[in-house]
Amino acid sequence: MNTSFIVAIRYGLFITASLIAYFLILRMFNLHENPWLRVFNGVAMAAGIYYAIKNFKLRGGNTFTYVDGFKTGLLTGFIATIVFTGFMAIYMFHLDPEFTKMLLGRWLDNYGEGAGILVFIILIEGLASTVVLTLTFMQIFKKSHNLSQKT
Repeated sequence: MNTSFIVAIRYGLFITASLIAYFLILRMFNLHENPWLRVFNGVAMAAGIYYAIKNFKLRGGNTFTYVDGFKTGLLTGFIATIVFTGFMAIYMFHLDPEFTKMLLGRWLDNYGEGAGILVFIILIEGLASTVVLTLTFMQIFKKSHNLSQKT
């Protein structure tokens, strides 16, 4: 099996577990309704993608390429996003439908959209942050082709 895929699954599931645990901890203290506390989701995603690419680069050694690192970062984030979105869909549709009504508030009454729009937002948010974070971290991990300047 491809090493990039193995690393991506491992770190993607680790990110997912972190996001779910954080959400449930917030839920325990009734803080899950505060949208500003979602900033940690980005921190968890960033750390997971960073360490996934770093781990893959360490495993690959001299054979590490930009494309392989980019693929690893994208796969890691996409796996984490899809699994976490699935968890949130189950939570919002089956475990706590009142949570959805509270988040959507009057918007639900005006436009008639339900939890599906929130699931879509979580999915797009995760996929977009994955692409941006992967592009950012690959600037750190890529091989430089700059000539050394000797004076």
